[in-house]
Amino acid sequence: MQNFILTQGALNIPEIYAKWYEFSVRQNCGALLTFCGIVRDDNNIEALSFDIYEPLLKSWFNTWQEKFQNETIKFMFAHSIGDVKIGESSYLAGILSKQRKLGLKLINDFVEDFKANAPIWKYDVINKKRIYAKDRSSKLQGAGLLQ
Repeated sequence: MQNFILTQGALNIPEIYAKWYEFSVRQNCGALLTFCGIVRDDNNIEALSFDIYEPLLKSWFNTWQEKFQNETIKFMFAHSIGDVKIGESSYLAGILSKQRKLGLKLINDFVEDFKANAPIWKYDVINKKRIYAKDRSSKLQGAGLLQ
C-alpha cells in the first residue's frame, strides 16, 4: 500500500481512497479518517499551483509515522504538484487507527501541522499566471541562512 503519494495535477480521490480502504480493512482497525482538500473559487483564481520539496516533505511525513510507530496508527498522505483547477482535489490526508477518538484528534493535528510546516509552496493561477500566495503562507522552521 502506498501511503505517501505525490501526483502531477489533480488527485484521483476515488482511486486513492479505494487503495487506502482496501489496505485498512486488512489491518483490524476500526477507523479510517480522511481529510480531502478541494480547490474553491476564491479571489478570481482559475486554479492553485503547488511546488514541493520532496525530500523535506518525506522527512516531515516520516516524523509523524515514527512518533506513533508503537501504536496502531498509520498515516496516509497524497498531494498534487503543479496546477489543480477549481473543484478538483489537491490534498488527501488519512489516519488509520484502532478507535475513532484518537483518529479524530490526530487527523486534525496532522492537517494543521501540514499547513504550518510542510515544504509546499502555493500559487494562485490568475490569467494563466502563477502568483505566489504569500498572504496564505507560513515560514518554514529553519528556513533561511540566519536563524
